[in-house]
Amino acid sequence: MDRVADAAARHDATQEDRLNRWRVLEPDAGRFLWFLTQAVGARNIVEIGTSRGVSTLWLADAARATGGRVASFDTDPAAQADAAASLAEAGLAGYVDLRLEDGGAGLAGLGDGEVDMLFLDAERTEYPSWWPHPVRVLRAGGVLVADNALSHPGEIAPLEALLRRDLTAVTTIPVGKGELVARRP
Repeated sequence: MDRVADAAARHDATQEDRLNRWRVLEPDAGRFLWFLTQAVGARNIVEIGTSRGVSTLWLADAARATGGRVASFDTDPAAQADAAASLAEAGLAGYVDLRLEDGGAGLAGLGDGEVDMLFLDAERTEYPSWWPHPVRVLRAGGVLVADNALSHPGEIAPLEALLRRDLTAVTTIPVGKGELVARRP
């Protein structure tokens, strides 16, 4: 995780265009995600936005502890190839299914209540167009986490409004760039 995070920091420092950056999860947010995944006993874990696989590594390590699996969706084949290499190097490849697919389409294809933990770390402005799938796929007691709640509050606000409308337990945790967390009752 540290190697990929360090490589991402070096890469992102040379990129002016946000879309060319790797944009990996910060270590404290990774630890939070790792802990929360285990705390809810998540076995069916879905990640939207693999990037270079830092969050995927955290989720896969948590899945190893819970006996679960991660399905990670991204549309960038190069990013998923890098993530696959990192997962193999860490001995975690067996806990992850990398899916080269749009996150919204991936969520739409999942069954009702089959996801224990959903992590959103893709293009934030797309999340509302995926509605109602982010909540529909969560099991009772399932948790949704969306990254960048503090760094991009305007882009997260529409998702937060939908979550607050449909769920009762929604909060922002100030780790990393801010994690919006919601629990389905």
